[in-house]
Amino acid sequence: MAKAVEFPVYAIVLGLLGNAVLTAAGLRERLSGGFRTEFFIKTGLVLLGASINLKVIVTAAGPAIVQALVLISTVFLFAWWLGGRLGLDDRLRALLSSAVSICGVSAAIAAAGAVQAKREQLAYSASLVIAFALPSIFVLPALATLLGLSPEVAGAWIGGNIDTTAAVTAAGALAGEDALAIATIVKVTQNALIGVVVVALTAWFAFRVDRRPDAPRPGAGELWRRFPKFVLGFVAASVLATWYLATVTAAQGKEVVGVANDLRTWFLILAFVSIGLEFRVASLREAGWRPVAVFAAATVVNVVVALALALALFSGFAVS
Repeated sequence: MAKAVEFPVYAIVLGLLGNAVLTAAGLRERLSGGFRTEFFIKTGLVLLGASINLKVIVTAAGPAIVQALVLISTVFLFAWWLGGRLGLDDRLRALLSSAVSICGVSAAIAAAGAVQAKREQLAYSASLVIAFALPSIFVLPALATLLGLSPEVAGAWIGGNIDTTAAVTAAGALAGEDALAIATIVKVTQNALIGVVVVALTAWFAFRVDRRPDAPRPGAGELWRRFPKFVLGFVAASVLATWYLATVTAAQGKEVVGVANDLRTWFLILAFVSIGLEFRVASLREAGWRPVAVFAAATVVNVVVALALALALFSGFAVS
């Protein structure tokens, strides 16, 4: 259970404690220049690319690509639509939609960079991801057993639903080794689509959300200026890792990628500590209950659509 919670929650709590201490001591504003949240987040996401082997996705899980594309599009658009109907801020809508449809905290971080969201909105989104992921670890494997799903279908359902990688691993392990293998591939496939969604969000906010009626139409230069450059690092790291893993033994590849993953974890820990240090309660109070309603409704849609896709794409599929 403690591992499934993942480091963002502990890091944010540590940052919040530091926030309270520094505020009480009157030092918070004087030390705020050291809260390098954006730098830590972007570096961590570049390193995330090193854990995504594009070759494995393409050769081992063709159905996972189809599932990821359909599922992400459906859930993202539903969450975006419902958030608009409930009057959520567009930046918070982008974070919630990305988090619930792709891969939780990592997707929320990437979306925050693309739409220039507030730190409080990112902290709020990350908290919702963890709150909904925890019960899913136990509920989804139990439902898969109750419904009589095959291990492959159960794994695809779990990987397409749960929003954090650690929670997917925990739930997949409960469902069995074959289910865990498929769940991992499905989740990695969704992770690989972060860059695509970030590009789309960048363009949407440049052309529609942040554009003034009297302003000229943004050109390629404006899109490039707004585009989060760390996404290029993310893609480059993924390509490099894919090439490297094809040239070395499995043991060597696992060791090197493990180092990259450890570095990524530390950078994201520092990022979430910084978020806690910069956190302001007033912004969360303004958000109210509506973000929770959007995330909950989108999660229900995710559960239903992911089950339908898993049955359609993975029935009869065998783990080799």
